[in-house]
Amino acid sequence: MATFHQISSQNLECPICLTLFVQPKSLMCSHIFCKDCLQQIFQTQSSRKNIACPICRKETPVPSGDVSKLQTNVPVNSLVDEVKTKNPICTVCETDGKQPAVSYCHDCGKYMCESCEKGHKNWKLVSNHKVVPMSDVLSGKIPLESRRKCKKHPNDDEEYFCTKCREYICSKCGLVRHLQAGHQIEEAAIHEENLRENIKKLQDRAKSKKTTIENHIDFIKTQRDEITNMMRRLNDDIDKTYEEYMKLLSTRKETLKCQVKRLSEKFEKELQTMKEESRQTVSHVNAMEELVTNGMKVPLEKDALFAHDTLCENLKRFLERDNPDDQSPKGVVERAQKISFRKEAKVNELRLGELGGYTWDVKADVQLPSIDCMTCAVRAPDGKMAVGSLEGRIHLYSTDGELQQTVLQDDSVRGIGFLSDGLSVVRDIYGKMSLYTPRWEKLDVTFETIGKYEGGIGGLTVDTDDDIYVGYWDSKKIQVFTKQGGKAVREITCDGYCPQQLFSFHTTGKLILTDRSPVVCLDSQGKKENVLMKEGMDAFPAVCRDDSVIVAWVKRKKGLVSIDRYTRDLQHLCNLITDFKIHVVKPRIVWYYLQEFESGEIALCTQERLYIIDAM
Repeated sequence: MATFHQISSQNLECPICLTLFVQPKSLMCSHIFCKDCLQQIFQTQSSRKNIACPICRKETPVPSGDVSKLQTNVPVNSLVDEVKTKNPICTVCETDGKQPAVSYCHDCGKYMCESCEKGHKNWKLVSNHKVVPMSDVLSGKIPLESRRKCKKHPNDDEEYFCTKCREYICSKCGLVRHLQAGHQIEEAAIHEENLRENIKKLQDRAKSKKTTIENHIDFIKTQRDEITNMMRRLNDDIDKTYEEYMKLLSTRKETLKCQVKRLSEKFEKELQTMKEESRQTVSHVNAMEELVTNGMKVPLEKDALFAHDTLCENLKRFLERDNPDDQSPKGVVERAQKISFRKEAKVNELRLGELGGYTWDVKADVQLPSIDCMTCAVRAPDGKMAVGSLEGRIHLYSTDGELQQTVLQDDSVRGIGFLSDGLSVVRDIYGKMSLYTPRWEKLDVTFETIGKYEGGIGGLTVDTDDDIYVGYWDSKKIQVFTKQGGKAVREITCDGYCPQQLFSFHTTGKLILTDRSPVVCLDSQGKKENVLMKEGMDAFPAVCRDDSVIVAWVKRKKGLVSIDRYTRDLQHLCNLITDFKIHVVKPRIVWYYLQEFESGEIALCTQERLYIIDAM
């Protein structure tokens, strides 16, 4: 007779994990499974509302998509707990003593007490059977492998398998029911071997699938890292652009405040002049009054009397003059009140804005030391303007047009550049470059530039990183050097344009160049981005401290110059001055140079004169 443990263990095993139920859940079809087994099946389904029974395929709704909310089979759960806590009884003893089992024989399929286990070991015919401790069986460490007994023929093992009914059967059931019904019968061992082979194939496929998926996961990680790197680069670009714009805004702020300061000083000077004139008038009245009063100290005779009469008459006429007019200083205030600050409203431009309500005009017109010798004009870091000449001299001018200093009596100067550490680089008319200290002492540094007759002579500029850009007229390219000298670190092809005059922006790697016309903006690789030109006019540009661009448009035959301001993308911002007259000569080389002082005034240098233009 079968024991309680045998019966229970056969009916309380989950069909999926083949172990005793753990948290058994009942489906609508009455089939029972472990909660975790159903959870694994549910996760592999596309539906998140129903679960298909692994046995009959009937679907059961899953409340809120949570398997744990399925109905728990309380009776089965109680039986499982009872089986776990109740030790099996020996199934070998023929007595009714019901001795507890201490071991289990896989081959015999029997539970054995201590006495029966000893007898089993001593029986030579079963000495090779697999016997395991009962504790390993109860803990689940070693599963039971014995054949189940047929329910209709309890003395017979289920050694066969019906492929149609999908169940294990004994030999008698196979002959009586299944073969007669035309079912295909095979030995249980063969079926299990085929099953193991099929499972092995599935395991291999699963392994391959997992490898593919793991590779896909690695690929996703790689792509995620790529996105992370791209996002990091975007953040870096944003930070860099932010810093560039903040630098531009800071520079623009300084420029605007310099304009305000210059205007303030101009108005202050006008009012101070009026004040001094009024004080001189008061002093004059005091002096005349004192002279007239002196005539009362003693009696006047003859010449003294005539002189006193004249003094009195003069004082009388002076006092009859009109009193100082308050309209003059009031007019200065009214002109100041017209000046306003206009916020910048242009798209894609961040320039704070412009000061309006005033005009630009020429405040200084200076004769250069030598006629027809000017070769370049460059903003110097000490607030001056450096003008180079064919005579090998560099003249330094103040914002008022005063010649402050003349330096470097060397070979002819063709280009000048100032570095951030106070050094300067000078290019002569043959293309040779030299480096100088702040005291204009030549350093022993050699630059391997292209000669005049090979590449032609072009512009020279220095960027904020102290890289030196050297243009070549004939070969239409630019070489870039460091201040250490030697060979060029890179070359830029000018997209077919001639870099006769060359300027670098302060916050980007872009360049502005011209050959009188047009004005061309190139990117750091030499690709053309923007072009600016006007029919019948020569163009002479300059890059300002805030990266805006000013261009002098010259009607050479008429001697008229207009100056406009543009964005760094060469979009028009405003007109500064229109058709002011310059002295026209016929120089050997018709080149003008436009530059902005550190304080915001504009310098236009012709072959014989330096014009300084300021807000008036």
